[in-house]
Amino acid sequence: MGEWLRGDILAGEIKEEVGREVEKLWEKTGRVPGLVGILIGENPSSKIYLNIKSRECDKLKIMSEIKKFPADVKENEVMEEIKRLNENDNVDGILVQLPIPPHLDPLRIIELISPEKDVDGFHPVNLGNLILGREGLRACTPSGIMELLKRNSIPIKGKRAVVVGRSFIVGKPMGIMLLNEDATVTYCHSKTENLSEVTSSADILIVAMGKPCFIKEKFVKEGAVVVDVGVNSITSKEDLLSLYGEDYKKIKDIEEKGSTLVGDVHPEVINKASYLTPVPGGVGPLTVAFLLKNTLKAFKMRRRIFD
Repeated sequence: MGEWLRGDILAGEIKEEVGREVEKLWEKTGRVPGLVGILIGENPSSKIYLNIKSRECDKLKIMSEIKKFPADVKENEVMEEIKRLNENDNVDGILVQLPIPPHLDPLRIIELISPEKDVDGFHPVNLGNLILGREGLRACTPSGIMELLKRNSIPIKGKRAVVVGRSFIVGKPMGIMLLNEDATVTYCHSKTENLSEVTSSADILIVAMGKPCFIKEKFVKEGAVVVDVGVNSITSKEDLLSLYGEDYKKIKDIEEKGSTLVGDVHPEVINKASYLTPVPGGVGPLTVAFLLKNTLKAFKMRRRIFD
């Protein structure tokens, strides 16, 4: 049986590191980093995520604000707000909480954010810098995963890594980060044939596909490191039992809360992998921690503060 690779513990360490540095910057400059999140519409998950990010900013004395727009907002209104935030020297980080309503073009909106304030790391300039190996702001979730691997002394160089999923939020930057650390990288996606044959060749398997408990033991190489990026909400006991069998703890979640979270990887994989990240408590907290770290980094880069 492998070990659970807990991201929440590392996330706590990273937030403490960020908090100490923010305190020093306040003493040195009289200023703190500023982060603004843009919420469009009434997506419940988006509201929760932004509120969590705002609370974490408050704990670390990072200035934060949420700009809210109705679901039927015109694209030019959002873009005008982003232009104002770009010009505001007190704002170091800007993020647009995805997903956004379908009448809006997320790439056009993200591209308008100043690259030096793009703390999500999604701007074409920052993605290009990642490919070129240049300094810049990096996507939060892949950055958190890389830090989790490194701080647990998990070898990357020369290892075969497989990334399931090809979004510009996780999959694509994840593969490039692994490649930059000298892993041999394969991408898998919805059109990949013989998926289990490819994934079971991986020393490091990163799964971000959005299908609850899809990856089971047959998809995994003995002793592989498996990172589960999936966050899927299950509200039905029957659906949960069909995925898990008699998992009483998660059934209790549904009874008490109305839902429970499961990953893209079935927990049985812990019996075959050397490491597996849990859901919850794995990758999710690292994403928030690296957003805070990126906001601090943007503050320092914009003001040419070097360690």
